[in-house]
Amino acid sequence: MNKLDRRSLLKGTAAAAVTSALPLRAKPTAPLTRAEKAYRIRVEAARCQRDHSLPTGADNGDEERYPSRIGSFSKGLRHDARGEVEPAAYAAMLTALRSGQRADFDAIGMGGALRLVNPQASLAFTLEGLDPHCTTCAPAPAFASAEQAAEACELYWMAATRDVPFAEYESHPLIARAADDLSRLSAYGAPKENGRVTPQTIFRGATKGDLTGPYLSQFLWKEVPYGAIRLVQHVRTATAGLDYLTRYDDWLAVQNGAAETLKHASAYRHIRTLRDLAAYVQLDFTYQAFETACLILFGMQRTTDSQYVYKGAPWDPANPYRGSRTQTGFVTFGVAQALDLVTRVAHHALTASWYHKWLVHRRLRPEEFGGRVHQHRTGAARYPLHDEILASPVLDLTAGAHGTYLLPQAYAEGAPLHPAYPAGHAVIAGACTTVLKAFFDENFPIDDPVVVSPDGVSLQPYRSGPLTVGGELDKLATNIAFGRDAAGVHWRSDGLAGLRLGEEVALSVLEDLRACWHEDFGGFRLTRFDGRAVAV
Repeated sequence: MNKLDRRSLLKGTAAAAVTSALPLRAKPTAPLTRAEKAYRIRVEAARCQRDHSLPTGADNGDEERYPSRIGSFSKGLRHDARGEVEPAAYAAMLTALRSGQRADFDAIGMGGALRLVNPQASLAFTLEGLDPHCTTCAPAPAFASAEQAAEACELYWMAATRDVPFAEYESHPLIARAADDLSRLSAYGAPKENGRVTPQTIFRGATKGDLTGPYLSQFLWKEVPYGAIRLVQHVRTATAGLDYLTRYDDWLAVQNGAAETLKHASAYRHIRTLRDLAAYVQLDFTYQAFETACLILFGMQRTTDSQYVYKGAPWDPANPYRGSRTQTGFVTFGVAQALDLVTRVAHHALTASWYHKWLVHRRLRPEEFGGRVHQHRTGAARYPLHDEILASPVLDLTAGAHGTYLLPQAYAEGAPLHPAYPAGHAVIAGACTTVLKAFFDENFPIDDPVVVSPDGVSLQPYRSGPLTVGGELDKLATNIAFGRDAAGVHWRSDGLAGLRLGEEVALSVLEDLRACWHEDFGGFRLTRFDGRAVAV
């Protein structure tokens, strides 16, 4: 019998294939009823999930390599004076994660008032796209590796340069020092020019959009047509120079689950520094940046008010209504569906991320690694840290400013109480960006691009070359992912793995939904983060 795809089940191909397998004198089958079509769509989606191989999740080996769990996430559990987790508390956490039982989770030895963030979500199912346990995520860099050392160096330099305006990167001496130090690292995977990190490439992602134009995406600066409201993207920023968890006693208390609530708000302004970006991704809701990007792109479709005319950002060329003389999309292939999918894939992506965080990788947070660096440099303990982090001048710069070698945090509470890898913000960014690139024409130029003033008060015209929808969406995804790095709560590889995982989840959801649409549709076409063109 011919293999049937999901769309053929809705059309004559399915009936013809079934008829061809019957004896010659058998009567043709009756046309499928609406109920039968709906049933077959759901059964075929379930069959595809059933037949999908379940990959073997592989971690980086640190949990088994170090019985003291120095390379694994343990924040919130009970710790000793060196900041190492109590073995019984970590063992109880592993028992709970393996059993999934409420009683086992209640038996975990917590160190303070704060609680672990939703570990049972790692066991949840979804009804669209790949099952979370069928998604893939490569092992994170190991604790003692050169790659981990390079990512740690980057985070210490991000902390040291949090208050340098993006507009001053080309001329600021601290940025130059950071670029020189990062250039010497043997396993630093960030983009370079002629083999060196430069002020133009520092702290950026590797897509074409990341490396074109200003550091920040247009979708984080431009005004948002929020229905009848005109939304100016002024962010409640944090006080310049104010970092947290730089005193050892404060750091240890937070590892034990103490709640830190001290926060100092500064002015509302456009995002102009890494500290401002870190403030944005501390208070945003899950898919916020991508909902506003979607609204900007809709607003660019000639929505007008008395003060501003938003110019066109067309649908993707594959959209079945693009160019139609008599119809427009709305519930399907239009505004309603695009907004729905941006929010929908965010949840699916988070569910996949939580599986990898809790059940596979359990990677330690940067602030935990910073504790190991501090203890090692002060002689209080010996850890298998790579020489390249220990030799970085940024450690002495940090100690001179704060009195310790701890990684300065932008948030009073430091990182949330769930493992680092892959990053939740990044997996949402990967999924939502994929949906937006599927719906909108990636090659369309951004209207009236802007750049922020050094003080963050105003936006000025950007005139150094064209910026495209696809490029600025890729940049937005990286900005949201790396904004958490700028805060000191995630690693570069957390963000990159999250973007790839979110993209995988979104593509699988779009593939499942294709069978539900009546339009004559050849499939979504978009550019993946690695530059490959894909059709779904």
